[in-house]
Amino acid sequence: MRRAIFPGSFDPVHYGHIDIGRRASNLFDELIVAVYDKPSKKLVFSPEERMRLTREAFADVPNIVIKGYSGLTVDFCAEVGAKFIVRGLRVFSDFEYEFRMALANQHLSPTIDTVSLITRQEHTFLSSTTVREIASLNGNVSAMVPKHVALALEEKFSTQHNS
Repeated sequence: MRRAIFPGSFDPVHYGHIDIGRRASNLFDELIVAVYDKPSKKLVFSPEERMRLTREAFADVPNIVIKGYSGLTVDFCAEVGAKFIVRGLRVFSDFEYEFRMALANQHLSPTIDTVSLITRQEHTFLSSTTVREIASLNGNVSAMVPKHVALALEEKFSTQHNS
């Protein structure tokens, strides 16, 4: 069985993530969307919320499984029996970062390969940071995220504004 992981913080999951995940699911027997629990950035959603939102975004893709993890990505690969890490590339600066990360992962675990997919043109501007910032300023993110994510963002930020 060809199993891969697609790791990220998914805070929140957006159409760029969904596009990469769906396309990767066509390449592997099973794709584990791996929601990292403690990234080094400020999060809006808890790990459980991010997993729930991501699970709903991929609910119609039978060979995608959502799992949370912590620690090194290559250790999680070993834990779940994945031989591939899927990453999305949006812009040139992503390539340099992902290239260095792939080399580090290869050094840590030579049996795991990184597969990079180029984002579709309409998603090149999308990042979770951009979505969070627009949503936090009461902007419309409905073209960037599924409806359930937009509603969760609206609820999260209306609660913060009312505190």
